[in-house]
Amino acid sequence: MPIPGHIDPVPVPREFKPRADGRIDLLGLSKADLRMALETAQLEPKQAKLRAKQLFHWMYNRGVTEFALMSDISKVMQPWLEQRFVISRPEVVEAQVSTDGTRKWLLRSDDGQDYEMVFIPDADRGTLCVSSQVGCTLNCRFCHTGTMRLVRNLLPGEIVGQVMLARDALGEWPSQPEGRMLTNIVMMGMGEPLYNFDNVRDALKLVMDGDGLALSKRRITLSTSGVVPMMARAGEEIGVNLAVSLHAVTKEVRDEIVPINRKYGIEELLQACADYPGANNARRITFEYVMLKDKNDSDAEAHELVRLIRKYKLPAKVNLIPFNPWPGAPYECSAPERIRAFSTIIFEAGYSAPIRTPRGRDIDAACGQLKTASEKKSRAEMDRLAEEKMTALG
Repeated sequence: MPIPGHIDPVPVPREFKPRADGRIDLLGLSKADLRMALETAQLEPKQAKLRAKQLFHWMYNRGVTEFALMSDISKVMQPWLEQRFVISRPEVVEAQVSTDGTRKWLLRSDDGQDYEMVFIPDADRGTLCVSSQVGCTLNCRFCHTGTMRLVRNLLPGEIVGQVMLARDALGEWPSQPEGRMLTNIVMMGMGEPLYNFDNVRDALKLVMDGDGLALSKRRITLSTSGVVPMMARAGEEIGVNLAVSLHAVTKEVRDEIVPINRKYGIEELLQACADYPGANNARRITFEYVMLKDKNDSDAEAHELVRLIRKYKLPAKVNLIPFNPWPGAPYECSAPERIRAFSTIIFEAGYSAPIRTPRGRDIDAACGQLKTASEKKSRAEMDRLAEEKMTALG
């Protein structure tokens, strides 16, 4: 049983993997992990607790990467830290800016893996689209990232590092709630966040920590293609807004364009949405629906979507996403008038169904376009990859 009262948790020794230069990267470590890293480096426990609190503030609240700039850490301690630790940022391979102001960064990890993040500025908000994996284990047919093989999960430092790098680029240190350009985060970049649950959770806890980046959980949205067993846990342990990549309302069509549907079907997915902790009319579940010509865009399918939302009594809104093309894509975007008609049916049923304005298409930064190396695949090759991935999923 837990011991009642206020107690200091005892750090459990853990292995901190050093970089090539022998130093430990502190990016992505929590207060407890920072304290543990300092104790592992033979700093006295009471001193380690104090320094961990100071480091956390300088790293995550002020964005400082050099120990020499941390004014409340002694001149003697600064070189000691410098010899043993480093506060990194992801390596920027390429930074692009769209004609509409959208920014895309191609990033590279220490082990040479590439991943991307996108910042989308609007009049009333600025949204950072963050990646959770290098590649993707799913094979959603409309998504360019889905044609990549999964290489590996991103670590907490690599996930929160995207937010830190965006803050650097936007000049938004120290953290403050007023006047920010970066106001929202969506876990909608490369990868399926719920297949990298622990690392995504730990990174988002750093983002939400009031002593650090201090972004409210109401301004963070996690998107899943439908990893049903992890959805309730995400609501309980992370508590951010939920978005679901639905994209179809029949088994036949969703099996084709979102293959995870063969493992967790629409009815099972919608029940998990109904059970999602914290979902209510003030915090609606967002259903993402990419509009594919003659595939999922009929009036009948719009009416079926309304029926399903009502059946499960879901506090929901529907984001209609015009399909963003990429080399070798097997689909076309629905005509604008078809998308408007689909939207009207949902609106008239009493549910919000805005049509998303494509952003960053000219730099392949729009929804579904993220991929670090363009390559065309035949339909047969995509079928083969889909089967391989579904076999791996069990």
